[in-house]
Amino acid sequence: MILLLVVLLVFCVLGATIVLPRQAAIFWMLALETSPDSWLDQWAGLAQHETIIGIMKAYGIVLAVALALRHGMRRDRHNPGFAFATMFLTGLLHGLFPGLSLLSSLRSLIGSASPFLFSFIRLDRPFRHAVIWAALWGPFCTVCFGAVLAAIGLDHMYVLEQGALRLGASGEPPFLAGFALVGIYAALVEIAGTPRRQTVASLAVNLVIILLTGARMPLAIAGFEILALLLLQRRLLLLAASGAGIAAALLFSGALSFLRIIDLTKLGEATDLSHRGLVWPYFEAAFWSSPFIGWGVGAGKVIIPLTSRLDQFLGTNAAHDEYLRIGAEGGMFGLALLIALLALWVRRGSATMAPDQRLMVRLIFIGFAVHSATDNTMIATTSSVFFLWASCIFANAENGTTAAA
Repeated sequence: MILLLVVLLVFCVLGATIVLPRQAAIFWMLALETSPDSWLDQWAGLAQHETIIGIMKAYGIVLAVALALRHGMRRDRHNPGFAFATMFLTGLLHGLFPGLSLLSSLRSLIGSASPFLFSFIRLDRPFRHAVIWAALWGPFCTVCFGAVLAAIGLDHMYVLEQGALRLGASGEPPFLAGFALVGIYAALVEIAGTPRRQTVASLAVNLVIILLTGARMPLAIAGFEILALLLLQRRLLLLAASGAGIAAALLFSGALSFLRIIDLTKLGEATDLSHRGLVWPYFEAAFWSSPFIGWGVGAGKVIIPLTSRLDQFLGTNAAHDEYLRIGAEGGMFGLALLIALLALWVRRGSATMAPDQRLMVRLIFIGFAVHSATDNTMIATTSSVFFLWASCIFANAENGTTAAA
């Protein structure tokens, strides 16, 4: 009876998603950005962090299936998902990492490849517009949602780290910063095509959110991308104003020390605050024990056991470096294949864009590559939003659309 109810529920969700794909996409993206694995888990006391993330990613697959049934499929021979499928097979041939089951590896394959499924689907213009809107304004909606939770006493808006504030809204500061960075990417591509006031406003809002989260790498990448656009479009007045704003912030840094970004400039130990140096040796050892084809998709989840003292100390067993994680899972072959497919995917997807947009998109993916050296950019929930947005702007280019509206 329970199985029957589950099957009926799945068909009901699929039917509703087919009928209302735009609304479903917005709901899914905003749900991801509010981080239910954090606030729902804490509120209900479920202790099912991974399960909630799995359900959220599973709904993304349901959305992709619904869109495929409604609009049909398309070819995408350079899809990066093929790299994860290859790493899964080579892992089976080589032998999986001790402690990694076949079922766990298969689940990791689905989770890793699913963000790229939308590139196989014909996405219509209203759907693409909805996704881009959600990418632009999702972080702001998350902050508003976090404020509501804080007001009714179910969560807190911020955390204190070494005496400085970090905005987390309904989730964790690094994740909020990651979603805001995607919002900045979306705004920059739109501005490079057709500048609009509301898009510029979303850019400013997301930049402030990143600043308040205290996430250093997202802020640095956002600053680089904004600077690149200003130089590209010869916005010299705005460039000068930005420089004046940075100078003012430095001048009044004493009064802004409650912000983590400012406070870290006064610390002599502002490096390795996430203790990456404790984690990386384990992944390096796993990589060098099988450097060519790796230990199979999902090995990154068991290299540091969840029961280990290090996991209990850090609160996570993630690599904080996608090159190390993917290198351990797929070896040099899998890592090289993934990088090559990503490069070809971006090159092909942006080839028909307007020159400014094309250059901006490629710079964004260069920034993404840099970000991947210090964060979990391809397995975190931010990747689902980022790659869905990328699939939509590539579909815009393919259909001769330069902006979301």
